Amino acid sequence: MKIVITTDWYEPVINGVVTSVLTLKKELIRRGHEVKVATLSDTGHSYKEGDVYYMRSVDMSRIYPGARAVCFPGNRLYEELLGWQPDIVHSQCEFSSFLIARKIAAELGIPIVHTYHTVYEDYTHYFSAGRPWGRQAAAWFSRFILEKTDFVIAPTQKVKGLLDSYGVDRPIAVIPTGIRLERFLPVCWETVDRDRKQVRESCGIGEEKKVLLVLGRLAKEKNIEEIISYFGKMNREELELLIVGDGPYRKELELLADEQKNSSRIHFTGMATPEETAAYYRAADLFVSASQSETQGITYLEALSSGLPVVCRKDPCVEGIVKHKENGYQYETFEEFRDECLKITGDVDWKNFLSAGAVRTGLQFGARQFGEKVCGVYQAALAGRRSRIRIGFKGAAAS
Repeated sequence: MKIVITTDWYEPVINGVVTSVLTLKKELIRRGHEVKVATLSDTGHSYKEGDVYYMRSVDMSRIYPGARAVCFPGNRLYEELLGWQPDIVHSQCEFSSFLIARKIAAELGIPIVHTYHTVYEDYTHYFSAGRPWGRQAAAWFSRFILEKTDFVIAPTQKVKGLLDSYGVDRPIAVIPTGIRLERFLPVCWETVDRDRKQVRESCGIGEEKKVLLVLGRLAKEKNIEEIISYFGKMNREELELLIVGDGPYRKELELLADEQKNSSRIHFTGMATPEETAAYYRAADLFVSASQSETQGITYLEALSSGLPVVCRKDPCVEGIVKHKENGYQYETFEEFRDECLKITGDVDWKNFLSAGAVRTGLQFGARQFGEKVCGVYQAALAGRRSRIRIGFKGAAAS
């Protein structure tokens, strides 16, 4: 097949959507398909790099940090995409790049498959203080966008349930985003030890310390302030908190960290490239998260595949992924968070048991399974489109 993937976010941006797109693209190509990506340019003009088409856009950061709006394409690159005659469009975002997906699909009469990555009612603090209104707006917006698609992919059952509650009537397949296991599995202990030592030395963390790791975008909806506050409240000499990533909420988090009694044991590293993230997982003893805004939790899967137990806030998004007494724990109170962190970091045998379970879990979410399931959705979307065309022809003949 010839597949166009449309996305508002792409390299060099680092977030869950970009990770998912890169993994999918690589797997589709491995399976013999041709793939082109249509995304947004931040340079003020359109350009192409290989099979990636960057469409001119304008800054919309006043709505959401880093957001951009496409200056609707009527240019040579857009015409080139049409001339390529793709079989299907796979949209990854609901805003600017979705307009590109819609226009390509309409002009060529091909289906749109859409992956729903974002729970918008968790982001209403950027534009509305009223959560009830935010949920209503998110439901209306989701229905409005998704009714224009042929098939929807939800990364978790949590997201499918949300879309069902919104009244979305498109067929929905639950397909967790796969990860490139070869990047994270601890198959070479020399590499694991080297990465662990290098990261700890760069952050001034001794080998005898136990490291709790937060890795991801530093945004308000990620609830990282809870982890910082809980860490400060624990105030254990043997524990260090490593916060890897960057984002619009970093300054507020750094100020909160400075208020903690153990502020010297809280480390902000800044942004890490995808190639660097594995080393940070290897440097840690435990992955922690307080987010309840996740739709798929890619970082949880990366951590587990690295052999890192996970302690995270209880959320439907991680059901079947973070499992009590198998690879980690889902907490609801400070006391649960404290007790589980201390139990895992203080008992080597228990940590090793959970680490083995973590790797077993990670193996269930490889990129190959992901690519196979997405291709199945493509076939269903194409078959559905052909069926509707046949029905349309019969109706026209009868009339």
